[in-house]
Amino acid sequence: MVHYRRNFVPGVTFFFTVTLDDRRSSVLIDHIELLRVAFRETQSERPFVIDAIVVLPDHLHAILTLPPDDSDFSDRWRRIKGSFTRSVLATGVKILRDHRGEYSLWQRRFCEHTIRDDGDFERCANYVHFNPVKHRLATSPSDWPFSSLHRYVRAGILPSDWGGDGSADTSNFGERRD
Repeated sequence: MVHYRRNFVPGVTFFFTVTLDDRRSSVLIDHIELLRVAFRETQSERPFVIDAIVVLPDHLHAILTLPPDDSDFSDRWRRIKGSFTRSVLATGVKILRDHRGEYSLWQRRFCEHTIRDDGDFERCANYVHFNPVKHRLATSPSDWPFSSLHRYVRAGILPSDWGGDGSADTSNFGERRD
């Protein structure tokens, strides 16, 4: 069995992929406001910066930066997932339990990648923002409402038509090629 080692480095920026257990579910966008609340509550208890994020029906990608003296991203994801799950349950949505008796809304693990430099950050942010197009949920990244791309456009970092006319170089981000 492979023993995966997480890179716990204080104050670092990380790229994450967090996925629902049922990949056919749309609970994340169906209850987007509850997810936003879960993020805000967790940020108030355990600060972090959301540098980029996209929420799709069954998974999300986020780039988060932790405080200089803190490396515990796992606790933050545990809190976000738990808060969201409890909130969704409170709406009356039925969530199955696994063999341990735990709610099985989320996959137990998540993927994390340590951002190495500005180029790596840009590649990951581009991946985040282009992901709805990749999954055929939108024809242009700006068409997807649950994305930090809109914040980037308001700040003048990216043009409003970024990636929508085929001009975004999508060949250098996404899944690893060997």
